[in-house]
Amino acid sequence: MVAASGGNHGAAVAYAAQRLGIPATIFVPDITSPAKAERIKGNGAKLVIAGSRYADALAASEAHVARTGAMAVHAYDQAETLLGQGSVALELEQDAPGIDTLLVAVGGGGLIGGIAAWYAGRTRVVAIEPEQSPTLHAAIAAGAPVDAPAGGLAADSLAPRRVGELMFPIAQAHVERVVLVSDEAIRQAQAALWSSLRLVAEPGGAAAFAALLSGRYRPSPRERVAVLLCGANTTAVKFDG
Repeated sequence: MVAASGGNHGAAVAYAAQRLGIPATIFVPDITSPAKAERIKGNGAKLVIAGSRYADALAASEAHVARTGAMAVHAYDQAETLLGQGSVALELEQDAPGIDTLLVAVGGGGLIGGIAAWYAGRTRVVAIEPEQSPTLHAAIAAGAPVDAPAGGLAADSLAPRRVGELMFPIAQAHVERVVLVSDEAIRQAQAALWSSLRLVAEPGGAAAFAALLSGRYRPSPRERVAVLLCGANTTAVKFDG
């Protein structure tokens, strides 16, 4: 098996391959956090650092597939990935069936694509993106996936340059809107999660909460809002608030 990843998807593929007894090679950019790199290697996969952005790692993984015939598992633009990542919505609906709105961070869009397909308008799904990595925001404005800036604090998980082709029509139909948050808001959300709840969230994992905490998303009175915290692979547990 082979995958390109900012780290989290790669760790998941490595884990699945290890459970199945299949060799895995994971390509990551050099901005991948040490915590994610160690998680990938700890799950038994070969780690290859390729380039400075996710797109570089993806290109290297595709070349590897062409050479070896390995099975590729795309981080977000593959039907099976959307189905798997979207299963979190099934679990959330079982645990919290009465929510009105769900805030979800977006990188390539596999997670929000699967979630939005599950809810299909029954619950509002709001996309949250860093200001410096507005992939879905740019796609909605252009009417199609387009290259967007890929930087900022959460670049290792939320900056693939563009959203996937498969998720985009789902987002057009079932994502209510896109909210952008600053790096400072993400830092403050990380700090609040740790200081108040003792929850460790990486920058991408805290982005959705940052929208709520900063006021960039303001619920209406009695609106029941859920926030998806999607990643704790960070080496730091002391956050500056």
